[in-house]
Amino acid sequence: MSWSVLFTRQAQKDARKLASASPALKTSAQQLLNLLAEDPYRQPPPFEALVGDLRGACSRRINIQHRLVYQVLEQEKVVKVLRMWTHYQ
Repeated sequence: MSWSVLFTRQAQKDARKLASASPALKTSAQQLLNLLAEDPYRQPPPFEALVGDLRGACSRRINIQHRLVYQVLEQEKVVKVLRMWTHYQ
């Protein structure tokens, strides 16, 4: 069963930054996006549930600096990508 992956405007901007910054970052992010489309709860790589302003969202590492932050909308079978750059800014 496949999930739809949607991007916020900010995530679209972040994706362009990642692609222009490094081919390795782009590849890592694409691998995570493919995993999320298959099953957003599958591990590894591990994910962490966020708190505070981002409560209800999850995060996975793209690399040591960058994170992919997303929400899982169970009813709609949608993964909504919120951010893909830096650490929860």
